[in-house]
Amino acid sequence: MAGPYDHRTDVLIVGGGITGLSAALFLTRLGVRPMLVERHPSTAITPQARAFNPRSMEIYRALGLEEEIRARQSILAGLPEMIGAETLAGRERFRVDLLAHVRPPAEVGPADWAMIDQDELERVVRAHAESGGADVRFGTELVSFDADADADADADADPHAEDAGVTAVVRDLGTGVTRRVRASYLIAADGHRAGVRERLGIGADRPGPATDVSYFVFDADLGAVLRGRRFLLAYLDRPVPGTVLVPLRTHGRWMLGVPAHSESGEPQESFSEERCAEMARLATGVADLDVTLVPPVPGRPGKVTRSTVGGWVAHRFRAGRVFFAGDAAHVVPPAGSYGANTGIADAHNLAWKLAAVIAGRAGPALLDSYERERRPVAMLTLDTATRHLAGRRAGTGADVTGIDDITMIFGYRYESGAVVQETPVPDAPAEDPRVPSGRPGLRAPHVWLERAGTRLSTLDLFAGAFTLLTGQDGGEWAAVAARETGLDVHRIGAGLRDPEDRFHGAYGVTRTGAVLVRPDGFVAWRARELPARPGRLVREVLTRLLGLDDGPSDRPVLPGWPGRWPPG
Repeated sequence: MAGPYDHRTDVLIVGGGITGLSAALFLTRLGVRPMLVERHPSTAITPQARAFNPRSMEIYRALGLEEEIRARQSILAGLPEMIGAETLAGRERFRVDLLAHVRPPAEVGPADWAMIDQDELERVVRAHAESGGADVRFGTELVSFDADADADADADADPHAEDAGVTAVVRDLGTGVTRRVRASYLIAADGHRAGVRERLGIGADRPGPATDVSYFVFDADLGAVLRGRRFLLAYLDRPVPGTVLVPLRTHGRWMLGVPAHSESGEPQESFSEERCAEMARLATGVADLDVTLVPPVPGRPGKVTRSTVGGWVAHRFRAGRVFFAGDAAHVVPPAGSYGANTGIADAHNLAWKLAAVIAGRAGPALLDSYERERRPVAMLTLDTATRHLAGRRAGTGADVTGIDDITMIFGYRYESGAVVQETPVPDAPAEDPRVPSGRPGLRAPHVWLERAGTRLSTLDLFAGAFTLLTGQDGGEWAAVAARETGLDVHRIGAGLRDPEDRFHGAYGVTRTGAVLVRPDGFVAWRARELPARPGRLVREVLTRLLGLDDGPSDRPVLPGWPGRWPPG
């Protein structure tokens, strides 16, 4: 589509859930002002995800949002348990503390889980994205889009040409007005229906059959059968195995999820209020329970919603200048709190790469690393979450202790052109973060430091820029990095105390060594000790990582790199 256009933007984000909003926030902190469209009139109004893992909180912590998010935690912070039983009134098969086995020890990370409903978190992230300059338009749908030819499909096309991009038509659902938007890149974060990806004809791998689940919200006094228990979710066998009961923020309000079982021959879409009330009584084991159904969406007549519980991973995470993130790229079963957290990590991985390419600080080849890095993580996450759900539905609860969630959350490893791998490359896709190696491709290890009497984590040093960490005798690194690159440089011992003497061991370097950490907090490269020509080596490494190999060999690397993310 040729111009004229009503709006131009570097990045158009389709989807205003936690993935899309986080992408908008991350981009604004890196100097990019995206446009976001979402067909719904507001952020989520039902809880959806309810627990955000410590890695997600590390990401928000780097932006100065951790305290604000924790202040918005609700009753969930006091509901740590998961139970399994035939009915709520019946004998329990298992009861476990959900966080006891997934709370990171102090040597792994500086942040804990945040027990906050997704709708609350989305409001926080949206406010900061908008204050940073993101053009966020709810109640606006994507009507159509036309991405310039993908080089994979047309050998003569160049999707990285200066004038290449995506032309989209969006419609304001309140006024009916349509606008033509020209964007350099499009991030499809439009949820599990994956409308953008489907239009591009990109399919997905499904590991097994999916289950349709009907949800409804109801008010009822369950005090007598709660017996003092404070659970986050209950897996029940009635009315059918796999039924889930979840407390909501309003006291006495609950959500029941009932899987479809074809043998019952009962169409879920025809559930009446009387049938829903009957299912609530069967699940709770209270035959005369007084049940009042509540519309999950205020002002809308429907009281029963339907969703599909299953898992899949898209065949591709990118088509030319269109990228897929969150549920548009992968869906995992609702077990282990992986879904929303994986989407946040997608956005975090993609945002700095887009910002670098848009600003001319990296070559377009850097963008190829997004799929190379995030798709294997999605496959690993899907496998883990599927095993979680099977264990919970089997009614044993053994999945909580049988799978090492700490490694899954912190220890997955990237392999791509944005990492200088060391040989031999490990076979395992993840590493136990409790015994860190500091290898390239892994999240940079957490080590407690002190600066001017203030305690901080090494992770607090990685906030939107490439960062060089050096050992205690690595003063020469700082000089050459300042002269030949735009790196942030921090030397242990020069204003940064290592009171527990863990840095060199955790990062696998000597006192003269150095580690290069990417803007997303992953190790890109390391030198175990000082080489003969450190400046030249760092420049060559950065040139390779950023896809600038075809540029002048003597030019400065990272000119005008945006530096640190400002704290909110």
